[in-house]
Parts: sequence; structure tokens; C-alpha cells
Amino acid sequence: MDSGDSNRSPSRSGPGPGSEPNADSQPEPRRGDRTGDEPDSARVAVQRRLEALVRENRFTIAVIFPIVGAVTLVGSAVELLPPPLSYNPLLILFGTLVMRSPLVVALLPQVDRQAVACLGVLTAYTYAIELVGVRTGWPYGTFEYGIRLGPMLGGEIPLALPLFFVPLVLNAYLLTLLVLGDRARRVLPRLLAAIAAVVAVDLVLDPAAVAIGFWAYVPPGDYYGVPVSNYRGWLLSGTVAVVLVDLAFDRAALLERVRSCEFALDDLVSFVLLWGTINVLFGNWLAAGVAGLFCLGLFRTDRYGLAMVRTALPTGRSG
Repeated sequence: MDSGDSNRSPSRSGPGPGSEPNADSQPEPRRGDRTGDEPDSARVAVQRRLEALVRENRFTIAVIFPIVGAVTLVGSAVELLPPPLSYNPLLILFGTLVMRSPLVVALLPQVDRQAVACLGVLTAYTYAIELVGVRTGWPYGTFEYGIRLGPMLGGEIPLALPLFFVPLVLNAYLLTLLVLGDRARRVLPRLLAAIAAVVAVDLVLDPAAVAIGFWAYVPPGDYYGVPVSNYRGWLLSGTVAVVLVDLAFDRAALLERVRSCEFALDDLVSFVLLWGTINVLFGNWLAAGVAGLFCLGLFRTDRYGLAMVRTALPTGRSG
């Protein structure tokens, strides 16, 4: 009796052991099979374009913008600028966004769900602790904003506050990883050094911000108008922020990315130039000296010097 096997079409039978696969038997690619690759390809293309944009404008972003910012902010403080330009919140936000762009572009490939979650918690903490500080004077001391830094939440704190604060923590953390080298593998030295760097950032920032009227403490403190309580507050917030940043990223992958991305710390360069210049112009020499220490830290990373200037300048790319 015929078993029926002889009636099975050879074209529909699977390849036997050791036989070559039949091209006709391979399933055609489905749209669903490519959905994972297409977004990845698009992300890579966007990332490369963003990196090229930053590289093409490194000197403008890292040097020109902070110097112009320092001049305009000091000009606003001494009432040399006309009202439309004086403390213009849109210009302040635009300049801040531009100077933050190298850091954002550098870290973008390292942002996964865990990073989003941790940075989201840090953003919420930033709003909450600032609101508590404005209303109660704890933990920074009694202070009030002197100008509007863009839209204000409830008329009390800037909506863009995380844009101002979180990158400062990230810059301090990344610089710590690079400067410590192998010692950064140990949790306690890494966290303590990063927290100290965050507090040092505010040793530069707050005196300059008070000098140009961004905010004021009541009563004024002994450190260029900044009270000691402010640094106790920054010690608290810096600890919370550094721990969250440390949890947010795969440290080994982050360090590899920062080492391979030459502009990852350009935002810190902008910070030193902007606030260091303001401190110098107002004679806040101790604060300017701390800014100088950050310069030394940046030089220790072996990525900033005359070679960087030559490659960052537009003329340096024409050869």
C-alpha cells in the first residue's frame, strides 16, 4: 500500500541532513523582524550626527559661549545692557542648553531604563529640596531668587532647575572617574571624591551667582555672601545626587565612553570659564582659585591643551 510519502512535493520538504538549504524554502523577511534593527540604525545615525555637530563647534560651545555669557551677565549686573538683553531668561536658557550639549551627547548612548529611573528620581529630588529650601531656609539657609531664570514653578523655583543642577553633578562625577583612574573601582573613594567635587563646584558657582544677583542669602554669609549652611546643604544634596548617578550607569561602560569621547567634559570647561571669569571680575579670588583647581583636574585627563585648541578651532579642521 502506498504510504502517501511519494505524493509529498519535494519543494515543500525540509532539507535533509548535510544538504544545502533551498533558497526557496527560506522564509521571507517580515516587517516585524526588522523593527528591532531599524530603530537602532536610526539611533546610531542620529547619535553620529549629534557627535559631528558638537565636534564641528567645540570651540564655540566650550569657549565662546561661556565667555560671552560671563560678559553679558556681568553687564547685566552692573546695568550696562539695555533691558531687553539684561538678564534675558531666554538667552540664559539657550546658552545653558548649548553649553550642556556636549555632555548630553556624550552620555546619550549610556542612558538605559535604569539611568532614566535614577535620573528621574534625582530630578524629583532637585525640585523638592529646592522648594523646601526656598520656603523654610533648610538645608541651604534662607535665600531668594533675584531674577527669573526662565519659567518659575509656582513663582518660586526655576522650571529648568534640573538643567542647571544635574549636569554639575555629572561633570563632577565624570572628572572624578578620570582623575582617580584605577582607584575609582573602589566604591567609597569614588563616592567621597565625587561628593567633594560637587561641593567644590558650588564653591565656584555660588559666589559668582550671588555677585551677579541670581540669588541672595539672608543674612549674607562670610564666603562672598554665601553662608556655611549652604555648603552643608550641598553636602546633603551632593551625596544624594552622586549616589543616584553612581547607580544610574554601568561604571565600566561609562568610563570607556568618557575616555573615548573627547568632548565629554567640555561642559565642565564651559562652567570653569563662565563662573571662573565672573569670580575674577568681582574679585572673588578664593572662588576663582577653586575654578583653577578644576582646570588642573581637566589637564590631568590629557585631553585639554594646545592640541585640543588646534583641533577645536575651525581653522584646525581645514588641514
